[in-house]
Amino acid sequence: MDKYVCEPCGYEYDPEAGDPDNGIDPGTAFEDLPDDWVCPLCGAGKDEFKKAE
Repeated sequence: MDKYVCEPCGYEYDPEAGDPDNGIDPGTAFEDLPDDWVCPLCGAGKDEFKKAE
């Protein structure tokens, strides 16, 4: 599974870790995140993320 980076703030979503503080279980692919999920640091939407190189 690919990692994704929030372009505004640099937060990296790691699917192996998930985002448990916001109800996202480890092992959740970025593509499977709910459409209303936002960056836990800056609040940017999923459309502000790009695949990590």
